[in-house]
Amino acid sequence: MDEGKPTKGNWWSRPRPETPGTAHQPPQAPAPPPGPPQQPSDEPPADPAQPSSGHAPAAGLAQPPSGQVSAGQPQPPAPSSQPPADQAQPSSGQAAVPPSGQAPGGAPAGERPRPLHDPDPYSTPPYGEPGPWAPAPPVQHPMATPGHGTPLPAAVTHGGTPPHGTPQHGAPQPHATPGHGTPLPAAAAPHSAPQPHATPGHGTPLPAAVTHAGPAPYQSAPQGPPRQPYDPWNAPFQQTGAPTPEGEAKKRKRVRRTLLVGVMVVTLVSGGIGGAIGAYLERNGGVGDIELSQAGTEAKDRPKGSVAGIASAALPGVVTLHVRGDSAQGTGTGFVLDGKGHILTNNHVVEPAGTGGEISVTFSGGETAEAKVIGRDSGYDLAVVKVSGVRGLKPLTLGNSENVQVGDPVVAIGAPFDLANTVTSGIISAKERPITAGGEKGDGSDTSYVDALQTDAPINPGNSGGPLVDSKARVIGINSAIRSAGDRSEQGGGQAGSIGLGFAIPINQGKRVAEELINFGKATHPVIGVTLDTEFTGDGARIADKGRDGGPSVSEDGPGEKAGLKPGDVITEVDGQAVHSSDELIVKVRAHRPKDRLDLTVERDGRDREVTLVLGAASGD
Repeated sequence: MDEGKPTKGNWWSRPRPETPGTAHQPPQAPAPPPGPPQQPSDEPPADPAQPSSGHAPAAGLAQPPSGQVSAGQPQPPAPSSQPPADQAQPSSGQAAVPPSGQAPGGAPAGERPRPLHDPDPYSTPPYGEPGPWAPAPPVQHPMATPGHGTPLPAAVTHGGTPPHGTPQHGAPQPHATPGHGTPLPAAAAPHSAPQPHATPGHGTPLPAAVTHAGPAPYQSAPQGPPRQPYDPWNAPFQQTGAPTPEGEAKKRKRVRRTLLVGVMVVTLVSGGIGGAIGAYLERNGGVGDIELSQAGTEAKDRPKGSVAGIASAALPGVVTLHVRGDSAQGTGTGFVLDGKGHILTNNHVVEPAGTGGEISVTFSGGETAEAKVIGRDSGYDLAVVKVSGVRGLKPLTLGNSENVQVGDPVVAIGAPFDLANTVTSGIISAKERPITAGGEKGDGSDTSYVDALQTDAPINPGNSGGPLVDSKARVIGINSAIRSAGDRSEQGGGQAGSIGLGFAIPINQGKRVAEELINFGKATHPVIGVTLDTEFTGDGARIADKGRDGGPSVSEDGPGEKAGLKPGDVITEVDGQAVHSSDELIVKVRAHRPKDRLDLTVERDGRDREVTLVLGAASGD
């Protein structure tokens, strides 16, 4: 109850004032036990002043000297008597040594000392403690009490009013009761009158008596400054349950762990929800209006060698022709030759118009104009029409069909089935392919013979007369015929549609014919001046025995007669190229201009001979 609290002297435990002339006896030090001196030990000495429970104090313990009151006695003591005359007073620096066999308080050895006070009949509350009427101090945590036997520094007072319990020089002062377990400093004899000595606290070791002879039986530990009395009102305040640094660190760790777990949970839940929403939107097409992604606007220019670049360059010069006659009508394609309005197309396109029909031309930009026929030739299947009063015409550049090679890319432009400005692409599949078309009249006057360019670019009815251009948008042919599934050539492609076999008149031939039609209104055909036997089934072209009207088969004074050709001769080669039929020979001849020189290989009577002739000219329709 009283550990760590200051001991307040009660009225019955306070020293009485000394009677004048009475000397104060200092406390007697206990006699050392017999036997060899004990060695100092690190363990604190046993508390000699604390008796065992239920036993009297042991003999040899220091008793309160006369003139002092033992703490805890119920009655005040009687005045003490003077010490015997034969007992010497201790001098300064010496301690009184009691005689052998006698206790320090003067009682015989082995006799229990008599209490100085009678028992308290009123059962006073615990001595030295505040009663129930005293206000309790605030609940605080005082400083830790030093362990039992811890040395405290001696209190030194240099001036001023000493603290309670501090002896003053020249006047007897009561000693303050030290705390429980506090070692007391060695007693020194005063130079003046003896001072009353305070009763040490319970369990406080007494100082050893100092003698002049022999070493002290006990060696006390070095004394430090005395422990200051505990004042609950001046102690540093520390609230119960205040957080400690370790607790704060643990709390922060818990908070961080909680936050981390929370973030992970939120992330997982958000990911799951987002995935579910995304899957739902993907399956159901969203929750609102659908907005599809689209590429932005790009430049319209394309490389010149691409199909788009070729079409962009050629389309402005391509036109669509609508022909209406007395008994027929049709649709075809043509292209502009010059700025004067001349347009080249196929003969079979404008043929329905005859001499009194109507021809309407529609340009790629949508403008329309009326046209009239300038000239046409059924043998080449070519015609020229002209528009007037039209500005801004864009003629197409003419190429050279002799430079074309098999495999070259080509683009066909036309109006198949009246679908204007249709563009298809392909390659040159073959060259110098002999093609005949027409012949509906039966006399051969409407039959065309073409040494054509073969292409796999789709050509359909309505493409007739349109341009076949190369990779530089130059015209290299005029689309004229297709091979349909009926296994026959049809002008304009008929109505069967394309199967990848299209034929075009070489531009070199078309250029010559167009120039003649524009300049003269008609074209000339190169001839060799002979009549061919169309019934011959052998290899080559055989000269007939008689002409159509029963006249000679070899014209008089014609190119053939001049070269020495005779009826019955079989022509097998033209300029080193084999000829297998009469149609092929006509195609080879018409691929040249009049007055061109040809080298022929002729078989006569089983023998071959070489013949050279100069082509003549014959007027067309």
